[in-house]
Amino acid sequence: MPYTNLLAPLDLGFTTLKNRVLMGSMHTNLEEIPGGFERAAVYFAERAKGQVGLIVTGGISPNDEGCVAAMAAKLSTAAEVAHHKIITDAVHAEDGKICMQILHTGRYGYHPKSVAPSPLQAPINFFKPRELNHEDILRTIDDYVNCAVLAKEAGYDGVEIMGSEGYLINQFIARRTNHRTDEWGGDYENRIKFPIEIVRKTREALGENFIIIYRLSMLDLVEDGSTWEEVVILAKEIEKAGATLINTGIGWHEARVPTIATMVPRKAFVWVTKKLKSEVKIPLIAVNRINTPEVGDDVIGDGCADMVSMARPFLADPELVLKAMENRSDEINTCIACNQACLDHTFQMKISSCLVNPRACHETALNYHPTQNPKNIAVVGAGPAGLAFAHVAAMRGHKVTLYEASDKLGGQFNLAKVIPGKEEYGETIRYFQKMMEKYQVHVKLNHRVTSEALKSAGHDEIILANGIVPRTLDIPGADHPKVVNYIDVLTGNVSVGKKVAIIGAGGIGFDVAEYLSHQYHDEDTILTFLKEWGVDHEHKTVGALQRAAPAPSLREIYLLKRSTGKHGASLGKTTGWIHKASLAAKKVIMLADVQYEKIDDTGFHIDIKGEKQILDVDHIVVCAGQLSSRSLYDELTQSGIHAHLIGGAFEAVELDAKSAIHQACSLAAGV
Repeated sequence: MPYTNLLAPLDLGFTTLKNRVLMGSMHTNLEEIPGGFERAAVYFAERAKGQVGLIVTGGISPNDEGCVAAMAAKLSTAAEVAHHKIITDAVHAEDGKICMQILHTGRYGYHPKSVAPSPLQAPINFFKPRELNHEDILRTIDDYVNCAVLAKEAGYDGVEIMGSEGYLINQFIARRTNHRTDEWGGDYENRIKFPIEIVRKTREALGENFIIIYRLSMLDLVEDGSTWEEVVILAKEIEKAGATLINTGIGWHEARVPTIATMVPRKAFVWVTKKLKSEVKIPLIAVNRINTPEVGDDVIGDGCADMVSMARPFLADPELVLKAMENRSDEINTCIACNQACLDHTFQMKISSCLVNPRACHETALNYHPTQNPKNIAVVGAGPAGLAFAHVAAMRGHKVTLYEASDKLGGQFNLAKVIPGKEEYGETIRYFQKMMEKYQVHVKLNHRVTSEALKSAGHDEIILANGIVPRTLDIPGADHPKVVNYIDVLTGNVSVGKKVAIIGAGGIGFDVAEYLSHQYHDEDTILTFLKEWGVDHEHKTVGALQRAAPAPSLREIYLLKRSTGKHGASLGKTTGWIHKASLAAKKVIMLADVQYEKIDDTGFHIDIKGEKQILDVDHIVVCAGQLSSRSLYDELTQSGIHAHLIGGAFEAVELDAKSAIHQACSLAAGV
């Protein structure tokens, strides 16, 4: 059997998990909408059918004060049990196991009822919390226990008590947020009474045959966080209090260190779980950027943990474990950690999904049933939209011919994968390549198909996914040899000089700036990442923070935009700050409210609020947006041939792969 470490059962004494894979907690917003529990049941059951060892739900509050937002999911009354039983029954019907995460947000709660150990407003929240008094604390502990009891009544196999990421329990533990002087504050032994009492009383109430996972913050990554010695003390106390498993927590939400985004190297933080391994006897779970069976198997095989948590990878592919069991890992739709449809949606109060798998969390609405009317379908363009459509249509039983003018599949993802920190985008190309082979899509590379050829081929449907063309400059000197477009830069067709101006500060402009500023290192990628972002790999400092040591930029770079305001406003909600911080660390000069006047041998002539400047640069890289490529569509339409436009050919918006793939899959599901 492949992946012998990952797929080995894990004996917990009173029950056995079928393998070492945990589907980690993700808040999807399903529980907050009408009919959401029914939708969540289908969502979780599909992952249970995919053979994951143990599932953990999104965070469910033990009371009103702890909710993520007003009216968000909680379990505090018997009347709410029936909703959760819909989920547990569905998972158990697929022979799966599921735990409910108990999450009290504390000062992270986006509502006026938020509470905390001390009345300190979080830097990422608008609401200032009320300080809990002694009676409030005792009541809150009882609320945790009551929530766990109700979870057991609802059929859950266990609970995960969320003690990390800067939520309420973490707020009690750290000096950063606990300024109390009573028995719940001050010395460390007082500050950890709150989590210990929650675990101890939960175990007392539920007996031995119930899974209790405690999510322990091993790296706070904030000032006045926990020391390593304190982490070890708490881990041992949590074990004594009755926890079955300890899950790793990495970083508070307010920390200024990336922890799960795509620029974080795979298994970047498993070393800290390994560091705790010899201190406790109960199984430990490693987390963060473990997205393939190979990585998970290595983590366990290297003695870093007894189990691995994969959260977003189960949005990307619900059959991840099953495919690993059947030695079909090349068919796994790998999570690229882009955050665009999952975390970005969650923090915008939208239903979560997945860029590479738009069915995620929409399993009751978007399905790919076998067709009863097989068609001969032409798809023009092998970028993300064309590949997604071809895959789904062929899987449903249609005969698909895919025309691509270049010599490779992937379209704009071939550009994305060369950006430092976006290498994972190559996994999506790899997946689609395999799907083209599996479902016998007739792929014609180096084939710029004409409207005449399409008309004469007798296709029943024509899908145009032939993408975009970059916008060009319309100023004097736009044809100067210094001017190049981003495609030529990212494909290596031009050798860019040491001084560069980038026109356009959207996602593409930021990517090009990262590409041109980045230095590759021969040393270990993980250690390089940790040093650049100021993480103490030996955890000898408070909160595991040290002075960041980013590599200097290879070039002097100006990132220009015509509009006013700060750069990066259009970037992803949960990743934009990372891109801005990265370029700031490389001293990229960001200029707004810029008027572009002309380009000549002396340089790039610009005007900033009436002040004229000449940027003495070697190259000007144009990242000023795209236009849809519609000439083929117009030719077909004029000939009376109907064709469908998808992806960039439909709407050229900052290379929006999320919308392109969703549109393609939705169309293919019904064609």
